[in-house]
Amino acid sequence: MSIHDETRLKRLSFRAWRRGFREADLILGPFVDAHARDLSPEELDALESLLAYPDQDLYGWIIQREPPPAEVDLEILGRIQAFRDSVHQLPGAVRGS
Repeated sequence: MSIHDETRLKRLSFRAWRRGFREADLILGPFVDAHARDLSPEELDALESLLAYPDQDLYGWIIQREPPPAEVDLEILGRIQAFRDSVHQLPGAVRGS
């Protein structure tokens, strides 16, 4: 991995962890830490593009409160949603089932 790739990953991690909206930080930060190194350059582009959206909008799409606009990369968003589902217990979910 080149120094430019390392720098890109560090910037991406910083952006994911320091959104200013804690709920989004706790999903996006761990997702980037766990998966960014395995993403293709195109997937990293899509993730960076997704992180450019306002926190409230992005969080609403992640928790599926609102549908994302057509220009959002649904594959990377779906991966974030699946990560969230695997890591966080959803409110109202039945425990132990």
